[in-house]
Amino acid sequence: MPKLLEGKFALVLGIANKWSLAYAIAEAFSREGATLALTYLGERQKGSIEELSTGLNVAAVLPCDVTRDDELAALTESLGRMNRPLHAVMHSLAFANREDLTRPFLETGRAGFLLAQDVSAYSLVAVARATAPLMTEGGSLSTLTYLGSTRVVPNYNVMGVAKASLEATMRYLASEMGERKVRVNAISAGPVKTASARAIKGFSTILDGAQRAPLRRNTDPAEVADAAVFLASDLGRGVTGNILFVDAGAQIMGL
Repeated sequence: MPKLLEGKFALVLGIANKWSLAYAIAEAFSREGATLALTYLGERQKGSIEELSTGLNVAAVLPCDVTRDDELAALTESLGRMNRPLHAVMHSLAFANREDLTRPFLETGRAGFLLAQDVSAYSLVAVARATAPLMTEGGSLSTLTYLGSTRVVPNYNVMGVAKASLEATMRYLASEMGERKVRVNAISAGPVKTASARAIKGFSTILDGAQRAPLRRNTDPAEVADAAVFLASDLGRGVTGNILFVDAGAQIMGL
């Protein structure tokens, strides 16, 4: 098939390192012909993201802390100065205090709960508001979620609640942004050994459960990336408000 994202401009938020799902998605977007803008969090991360962008079709590396309205406004301005419509946005952002992923959920403090909601769920609203004016030709806004939003996963705790909020946020945004011809979806990825996943106590046990999935294996980041390409491309033009599971079938299983 021809390059699925040829001529499209895409923004990818949330790359932390080369093991990030966001990085796999950026690679896939670039492979399919998209021009990219990447974001980084703080000056300490800037060099790392610039280094990771080597070899990708990256037009800009921009700062963005999604908890700061001034940086979101600056992101809108910087993208606007590039004088081209934005066609795809990939939101791969989540955070919770490490202690809230290791102790009982009952002990979650107010501040930790609100922080997880702010970074992991409200940020999708903030990013949608910042990028919507630039998506003048319509397009796709996608985010990443996990099965812990609807099922209890040991030690996922406050992040599971945040992912549930993220999924509801996705649906409400899909309803409102449809009139702009912007589709909003989520990809529910199976367990992948990323830096953020390793913060979850006992995560190795989750990975070891791969044999219970119908495909008898864990998820490959490239599979998640290809699903993101589908949603961002014209092949996904009729898909919005959906959660696309890329988890080797794990979500259909009981025990």
